[in-house]
Amino acid sequence: MATKFLGEFMGTLVLVLLGDGVVANVLLKRSKAEGGGDRWIVITSGWAFAVMAGVFVAMACGSPDAHINPAVTLGFAVYSGSFVKLAPYIVAQIMGAFAGAILVWIHFLPHWKVTEDATLKLACFSTIPAIRNFAANLISEIIGTFVLVFVVGAIFSKAVAGTGLVSGLGAYLVAALVWGIGLSLGGTTGYAINPARDFGPRLAHAVLPIAGKGASDWSYAIVPILGPLIGAALAGGLMRAVGI
Repeated sequence: MATKFLGEFMGTLVLVLLGDGVVANVLLKRSKAEGGGDRWIVITSGWAFAVMAGVFVAMACGSPDAHINPAVTLGFAVYSGSFVKLAPYIVAQIMGAFAGAILVWIHFLPHWKVTEDATLKLACFSTIPAIRNFAANLISEIIGTFVLVFVVGAIFSKAVAGTGLVSGLGAYLVAALVWGIGLSLGGTTGYAINPARDFGPRLAHAVLPIAGKGASDWSYAIVPILGPLIGAALAGGLMRAVGI
């Protein structure tokens, strides 16, 4: 389990470093990428590539599951009926996300001070809803994460993977899925679809000496934690029921 722990830690670290990194790149003042291109396309593409890189790193560092997401771990635990990996994987994923967020802060160190808008700084670490409505935001995260877990299950199902088409392409297919979720469903809440991706960096935002950072918005933090877990559990249950 130690090597799997390392794999989940390192994979999630890379996921957040590149994922939060692309947000910081386009939002922070005096970055060469500030406001570059279609911002949403840049961010969703960057997060897709971050997922791809994180999956490969997790596998290379010892976790063949490469969940890098507590929601995925929970969904497949519900599907399989085995919860033995749940606690160690979640701890590794949150720690990796926290560490990745610290690296984002270090990488963009001079840019925090020259960026006046505290909301933009928070957005580089955690999700912020477009319209703050607890029920609607929670439903968005449930739906987005349900799609993530259920389609991942479909990609690696016997009916699909058994054809031989998935072999070696898994990370790319999951990255494309996350890109699609961002493009189609991400505009409401910023599509956390991953409790570690939001909680770890939000915690880093709270404790790091980020110039002019403002509040970490803990009143919203339950949504990107609870929503993905509910969506994942529902997806895992349906996968089990239909025999994917």
